[in-house]
Amino acid sequence: MTDTAADLVAPDLDRIEQLAHAALAALPAPFARAVNGVAIRVEDFAPDDLLEDLGIEDPFALTGLYDGIPLTEKSSFDQPLQPDTVWLFRRPILDEWIDRGDVALGALVTHVLVHEIAHHLGWSDDDIAAIDRWWE
Repeated sequence: MTDTAADLVAPDLDRIEQLAHAALAALPAPFARAVNGVAIRVEDFAPDDLLEDLGIEDPFALTGLYDGIPLTEKSSFDQPLQPDTVWLFRRPILDEWIDRGDVALGALVTHVLVHEIAHHLGWSDDDIAAIDRWWE
């Protein structure tokens, strides 16, 4: 079997975004309602200033990020300056996908997206880790 040119090119930003929107569309109704209005942004890497703020030296260490006020902390008096946003970082996601070798790209994008949505819902990393031991 021979590879086509498309098989030899890494999935681009648009493809990762398509996979993320497919994952959003597949969410059960209560979760879909909870994320209504949350923006999805896909970049190759997190910006350097963000990595510095988070104390992350390796840009491949961050696959996604929730930027916003969790629903458990929102007030009707909040006047947001921007929409809550889930960021997905393509190159770290692709590296993890290749390193793992045992998961479909769509499943990994879904996992990262759902992890960040959990933060939007007010879950901490410890809360998420208690039920999702993905790294094992």
